[in-house]
Amino acid sequence: MSAHTLYHYFNDVISYEDGPHIIYVITCIIISFGLPLTLVAIYSLYSQVKNNNVAPIYIINLLISDIIQLCHMIVVVAKNYEWRIYGISFCIYCYSVLASVGFMVCVALERYLVIAWPLWYHVRRTIKISLVVCVVVWTLPLLYVLPLYFGVEFVVLKNIFAVFLLVPFPLLIFFLRGTLKSLSAAISVSSDEKRRIVGMLVLVLLIYTMLFLPTVIWFLVEEAPYNRIFTNLSFMLLKFCPLADLILCFFIRKGAIDKLLASLCCCRMDSDDNISMKDSNIHSQKREKADGEM
Repeated sequence: MSAHTLYHYFNDVISYEDGPHIIYVITCIIISFGLPLTLVAIYSLYSQVKNNNVAPIYIINLLISDIIQLCHMIVVVAKNYEWRIYGISFCIYCYSVLASVGFMVCVALERYLVIAWPLWYHVRRTIKISLVVCVVVWTLPLLYVLPLYFGVEFVVLKNIFAVFLLVPFPLLIFFLRGTLKSLSAAISVSSDEKRRIVGMLVLVLLIYTMLFLPTVIWFLVEEAPYNRIFTNLSFMLLKFCPLADLILCFFIRKGAIDKLLASLCCCRMDSDDNISMKDSNIHSQKREKADGEM
């Protein structure tokens, strides 16, 4: 499928007849707020990339992919529907969406390793390794986008696109579940850091579930593209990703969201701490009683 055919496919299937004005307004709002805030967030996070603090690197690359998505929205809002421009813009948009999902997995994996494998990760976390991972994540989507632009049928590639988007779902669940199980054993990580890590993993999973899964369903279900309401809703939700990703920045900076997370998580943390303290007291009392009997 060439760029010309790609344009006509989406011009026929994806229509803005159902509420075009509200979609246009929402898209303009996302661009107006998302583009400047994302640039400010990248600048802020770049100053934190020091002393082998690699977590901001993945979020910075995630935000760069969001900027690419926002640029595609500008093309759509400008109503420049010349087939060549739209075809190239849409291919780049697909590329940035796939890269965005890849960096979401990297963020979740990095946070999981901090809790589940702290000693192993402390030795191997370097900026150089993180940059290599980023290069790999930016390269993999080309395996999908280049065939899309240069002639392979989109009907075939859309299933590959859906599978590519669906694979991170079990991984994100695994990282969150493994982190929750390893919280009590991570004695080298402070309580505030634990809350920020859990909060970030929950947020990444929510962003993926609420904003990406409808698009995955759209690509997998054959009848979905011909449901105008579901089509517009799916792609509209996907446009909110640049704004949702900005929230991740609050979970990187210390003190930015600690009070809110403490109020939400203190009951669970305190109960776990109390249980562990009670267990240790019971063991010590039994040990003293046994020593007295001897």
